[in-house]
Amino acid sequence: MKDGSMAAGQVSFHNHKLVRKVFVPQRENPIVNRLNKTRVEEFPDLRAEKEEYLKVQRSQERKAREEKKNRDKQEKREREQLKWQKDHAYDDLFSAENMEASNNQDRDADFLDDFM
Repeated sequence: MKDGSMAAGQVSFHNHKLVRKVFVPQRENPIVNRLNKTRVEEFPDLRAEKEEYLKVQRSQERKAREEKKNRDKQEKREREQLKWQKDHAYDDLFSAENMEASNNQDRDADFLDDFM
């Protein structure tokens, strides 16, 4: 049960009759000293941590967008290359050299004898 006078993070008990208290007759310094050596108190700047986290998130998102953009550019370039290859696949077939080589007009009269 919290009331207005309690500090943030302070806890209380619902039923104080059920609370068990243990009486320690004498303080044992070696145990307390060992505990104090391992105690770590932190006072984090939550706003700065959140801003840093959001900054990292934004940079990761920006990097992912850039990678996607580069992949899309590369895919578009490959598609254009394939389209160009498809459109120009027979360009060298009808070149002047090939047409002249396959032309029968400038051959000997007995060029058919080569086949037999």
